[in-house]
Amino acid sequence: MHIVILVLVEVLIVIGLSRLVGLAFRSIKQPLVIGEIVAGIMLGPSLFGLVAPHLAVSLFPPETFPFLNVLSQVGLIFFMFLIGLELNPKYLGGQLEVAVLTSHVSILVPFSLGTLLAVVLYPLVSNASVSFTAFALFLGAAMSITAFPVLARIITENNLQGTRLGTLALTCAAVDDVTAWCLLAVAIAVARTGDFAGAVPTIIASIVYIGLMLTAGRWFLQRLAKHYLRAGRLSQLLLAGIYMAVVASALITELIGIHLIFGAFLLGAAMPKNEDLVRELAIKTEDFVLIFLLPIFFAYSGLKTQIGLLNRPELWLLCALVLAVAIAGKYVGTYVAARVSGISKREASALGWLMNTRGLTELIVLNIGLELKVISPLIFTMLVIMALVTTFMTSPLLEWTYPKKLIRLDVVEPELEAKTSIDTSAESETSPHPFRILVPVANPNTQKGLVQLAVALAQPAVGIALNYPYPAIVNPLSLIEFQEDYAFESTPVEADRLIAQRRQQLEELINTLEPPETRSCVHPIVRISSNVARETAQIATLEQADLILVGWHRPAFSSNRLGGRVGQMLTTAPVDVAVFVDKGKEQLESLLVPYSANIHDDLALILALRLLINRETCVLQILQIVANHAKEELNYELNTMMEQLPASVRDRIEIKIVQASDPIQAVVEASKNVDLTIAGTSRAWGIERQTLGRYTDQLAIQCCSSLLITRRYSQVTAHLASMLPDVSSQEPTLRN
Repeated sequence: MHIVILVLVEVLIVIGLSRLVGLAFRSIKQPLVIGEIVAGIMLGPSLFGLVAPHLAVSLFPPETFPFLNVLSQVGLIFFMFLIGLELNPKYLGGQLEVAVLTSHVSILVPFSLGTLLAVVLYPLVSNASVSFTAFALFLGAAMSITAFPVLARIITENNLQGTRLGTLALTCAAVDDVTAWCLLAVAIAVARTGDFAGAVPTIIASIVYIGLMLTAGRWFLQRLAKHYLRAGRLSQLLLAGIYMAVVASALITELIGIHLIFGAFLLGAAMPKNEDLVRELAIKTEDFVLIFLLPIFFAYSGLKTQIGLLNRPELWLLCALVLAVAIAGKYVGTYVAARVSGISKREASALGWLMNTRGLTELIVLNIGLELKVISPLIFTMLVIMALVTTFMTSPLLEWTYPKKLIRLDVVEPELEAKTSIDTSAESETSPHPFRILVPVANPNTQKGLVQLAVALAQPAVGIALNYPYPAIVNPLSLIEFQEDYAFESTPVEADRLIAQRRQQLEELINTLEPPETRSCVHPIVRISSNVARETAQIATLEQADLILVGWHRPAFSSNRLGGRVGQMLTTAPVDVAVFVDKGKEQLESLLVPYSANIHDDLALILALRLLINRETCVLQILQIVANHAKEELNYELNTMMEQLPASVRDRIEIKIVQASDPIQAVVEASKNVDLTIAGTSRAWGIERQTLGRYTDQLAIQCCSSLLITRRYSQVTAHLASMLPDVSSQEPTLRN
């Protein structure tokens, strides 16, 4: 097979497997990049070469390695440019003195432990062709590195960017990043010259170049930024000039004697941080780099990772020692420095786990060391395992140390401040907590009907005076989902901008709700999320929501209207769920509840009663369907409730018993004359959960009115009985 065709086949396999494994790791709440690194290792001798050695050699022969290396180096250059581009000075604005102390101690401690570990490892895994100084410097640098990109995405994904912990972690990581790269540059200079004295000219030349880039280079780049502002767009000519500058800067640092990646990183860091320019430049650059070039780097690294080299128990013990030193050095150094600076134990511990993240940055360092032959394939494999384990453990340990309920208390946001004041007033009442409706809103521009229905369920219309024992709150929940770990939009600064933009859209939506008096009970919540259905369920639990009211949507790869995220919420949410199928009926004057005396129909009836009580012009028809020639009395609990309802409410309820062999068609026929049908998830109405949690949706397809599908969470509590005291207690307050 021609070598070019073979390389293209390899690229095809690499990209496909990287995406597949990356998505699998995201499903277990791990960074996508960890899955991509694992995919690269799977293609190497550690798995593919072990299971099918002949096929592995045929698909990935050594002759193709130089081509993969060139592509991976190009990918690294532009990835490092993106890292420098995203290194925003805003990250250095919070608690800088504490961050400088913490970050430097978090480098010094693991670096020192790494050099001590080098004393043990050097005679065991190295040889005389490598100087001990270079080996110790590289091992120390590998131990002290923190992956700023991965850490920043973890902070964004956990909505920590607005917290004290998130701000401090970002500042520490930014300082750590700059310091660690400088330290690595010194290690490379020493490795290439043989000793520290020989590296002095290289270090001086690097300092001179950094000075030129931060003065003359920055001045020139600012001229480019002014040209961009005048043009209003990033033209292909300007983009070509920037890319040429990236490559030129990378070549200069390579000629100086450090490495290509430093020049690219330096140019990105020196770029003017104009928000629009950085955003457009990052978006135009990152897709090809992240989707095409970076997975090739992971595969190239995986081809050099040989877990089979750890073929003796003592080698695995050395690997465990490397891992223990890496974790202890980073965590203990960060924790002690943070505690000395006055940070609480819990925040200091969480900060330690965050700074222990290594990820892709560690892999870059290790590949440089292997390329310079400072570290052997054996120690390279040990350090790759260390990078994977330390990154993999960050998210679960962060969640254990600093759970979401504490993040909720730490973050300062408008909706939380408003909610706090409401909760305080609620505590003065006899009610334990407000009746809270959580409304997931994917698009504020098209889901006004959904929020309007939530308001109608929560608050009475104008002209009705009700002394509700339970105050009601509607929380429109907008979750911004990021699919990529390294996408520019998922950086903390950009995420804050998107959150502010979405919050503004929700405020505009709230200002259109009618009547205006009900808007005071609506308080939006905006979050970043990696899994909308799972995050919605978690927020519902944290906020003690009584009901999730979600809009219907058609899944991309299914005709089932209750599939996708809606189906996941119906199946897994630990609170009551109602799905609204909006068919354009703006009025809510006539309601229909098909009732078959199960807990889901109970919830449907309760929601109908809330609307009935809140709107004095509203009427309700309760439809009971019996088989032909069958005689069925009214459900006892429903009959008892009807007798206890206030007369002003009871007079607007009609109970209709219909004989029909097809209950679904009877409901469809009755829905022609109403504005809203509210039905529980039951087989009788063609809405039920089947094997593997799938819901059928026959009534959703055929119903003539708008439809509200209800699913009761509790399988024990009788919902109707629990509502009776509240409804009956409101009789004196109704005004006709």
